Amino acid sequence: MIYCVEDEGSIRDLMLYTLNMAGYDAQGFASSEPFWAAMKNNRPELIMLDIMLPGEDGIAILRKLRSSPVTADIPVIMATAKGSEYDRVVGLDLGADDYLSKPFGMMEMVSRIKAVLRRTQPKGTASVLTLGDISLDPDRHSVTASGREVVLTLKEYDLLKLMLEHPSQVFTREHLLSSVWGSDFVGESRTVDVHIGTLRTKLGTAGRQIQTVRGVGYKLEVCHE
Repeated sequence: MIYCVEDEGSIRDLMLYTLNMAGYDAQGFASSEPFWAAMKNNRPELIMLDIMLPGEDGIAILRKLRSSPVTADIPVIMATAKGSEYDRVVGLDLGADDYLSKPFGMMEMVSRIKAVLRRTQPKGTASVLTLGDISLDPDRHSVTASGREVVLTLKEYDLLKLMLEHPSQVFTREHLLSSVWGSDFVGESRTVDVHIGTLRTKLGTAGRQIQTVRGVGYKLEVCHE
């Protein structure tokens, strides 16, 4: 997931569209308030952060991100006004991983994002995610349950990966829809229920680890007999 903090709606929409087309999940925010609210529920892989924002500006947001051990290592690319050398220097001094001068091209943005992700998440070092009888290897894009390999669809895989990355966290159906299918998906929460059902079936006895939280959604936990 990539977070884009940009107050200009047309630019933000174009960024999200481009990132989706490039294969990334992305979510946009017009100011710091909804951004910080989202940060409590989902940790992004990278943050695109505009400096000129209403209220709390990008420099202040970056300073908070870098001061917290929970968010200090999240890659951040700053968007600065053309010719604003001071903002670039301050941002880089505070720990920004890269910057783009406005106006920037969307393909350049994608290229910079890929470069930063390669630097901060070196290829071949992704950890295998394991919880109970379920293991997921991001490098091999493979899943095993109770020692046997399981073949999943892309959406089933993405659902399982998201829950393995956040064990015991309760996900609402709306959160799962937005995170896995994208904010532009037009459909019902029943879609999540159907995919959870097929995922449980394919995982066999390990499927019991996906637990229903009545009236809320789902969570992934180790089963205690």
